[in-house]
Amino acid sequence: MPARPARAEHGTADGARGAPRPERQTVTGTRPHPRTTPAAPTAPGAPAARGARIVALDVIRGVALCGIALVNIGPLTRFGTAAGFYEPAALDTVAGWLQLLVQQRFFPVFALLFGIGFALLLDSATRTTARPRLVLLRRLLLLLAIGIPFQFLQPGSALLPFAVVGLVVLLPSSWLPRAVVAVAAVVVTAAGIVGAGGGLALIPGMFLAGSALTRYGVVERVGRSRRGSMAVTLVAAALAVPLVLLQAAAIEASGFSVESAAAGLALAVAWAALVSWLVTTRAARPLTAAFAPLGRMALTNYVAAAPLMLAAGALLDFPHATSWTPVLATAVAVLVGQAIVSALWLRHCTQGPLEWLWRWGTWGRRGPLRRTRPTRRPADPA
Repeated sequence: MPARPARAEHGTADGARGAPRPERQTVTGTRPHPRTTPAAPTAPGAPAARGARIVALDVIRGVALCGIALVNIGPLTRFGTAAGFYEPAALDTVAGWLQLLVQQRFFPVFALLFGIGFALLLDSATRTTARPRLVLLRRLLLLLAIGIPFQFLQPGSALLPFAVVGLVVLLPSSWLPRAVVAVAAVVVTAAGIVGAGGGLALIPGMFLAGSALTRYGVVERVGRSRRGSMAVTLVAAALAVPLVLLQAAAIEASGFSVESAAAGLALAVAWAALVSWLVTTRAARPLTAAFAPLGRMALTNYVAAAPLMLAAGALLDFPHATSWTPVLATAVAVLVGQAIVSALWLRHCTQGPLEWLWRWGTWGRRGPLRRTRPTRRPADPA
C-alpha cells in the first residue's frame, strides 16, 4: 500500500549569542557610542565565557540543516507528482529509510536550538538594555515579516509558525520560573507527540525545552563535557532503538505517527548529543570547518535553499522523475555549495546577510558586516 507523500520538514534556529556589548560608563559620567563588536566565540572543548558564541551549537545547527534539506527537497520540488510516482515507505525503499533516519529527526533540533537562542538572547539583552523583552519582541516580529512572504515560496515552512509560537508561547514564558518552563516543556512535547504525531506540533515543547536547558546552565556545557555528551548519546540511542524498530514494524503507515514522532525525538537528541561529543574529540576541526559556517548562516542558507532547489527541480523536471538519485544528489550539491559559500563569506563578513539584517532590526542599531581583516576562522562570532 503506497504511503502518504512525506511532509516537508522546515525550520530555522536562532543562533544569537554575541549581543552588542553594553555601553561603558566613562569617568565623567557621559557615554560613548554603543559598541557593536560581537563577543568572542567559544572554541569546541573550551570553557564557555559569558556572552561568547558556542561553536558546538553552530555545528549541530549545520548538521540539522543538512538533514532537513534531504527531507524538504522532495515535497518542495513536487518530486514524482506529475508521473504519479509515490514510492511506498518500506525497508527496501529510499522513502522508507528517509522516514526511519531523517524525517522528524532533525526538525526537533532546529526548534530546540531556536528556544536556546531565544534564552541566550534574553540573557544578553538583560545585561545590555533596560527593556530586554522589547528586543525579543522585535526579533520575533522580524521573523514574522520574513516568514509570511516565504510561506508563499515554500508552503509549510516553519518560519511563520516559529514566529507565531515564539510570540504566543516563548515570549510569555520568559516571565515564568525555569522549573515551570521545564515542566511545561515535558507536558507540551508529550501532547504534541500523542495528539498530533509530531511535526509542527513539537515546536512549542521544543522551544520551552531549549529555554529551560539554557536557564539551567546545561547549554553552556554543550561541546565541552565529553562524558556528559556521551552519556546523553547512549541513553537517547537506547531509547531510540526500540522506538525505531516499533516504527519499522509498521513503516507503511507510520508517517507522522506517535511512533515516528517519539522515535524521531529520541534520535534527534542522540544526533545532537553525538555531535556535541564529537566536537570534544579530534573530529572537532573537520566538523567545525564543514558544518559551523552552515549553522552560523542557517537563516540565510535555509531561505536561499528553497529557490535553489526549486530551480534545480524545474531544470531537471523532478515532477516527472521516478528516481530519488537526482533529487538527493541535488540536495547534497546545494548543501555543499552553501557550505563553501558560507565559509568564504564568513572570512570577510561577521555573519550572513539575513542574520545581519535580523540582528540590526533586533537591537535597533547597525553592527559591522564586513570584517576589517579577512579571517580563516569559520567559527567567529555572529
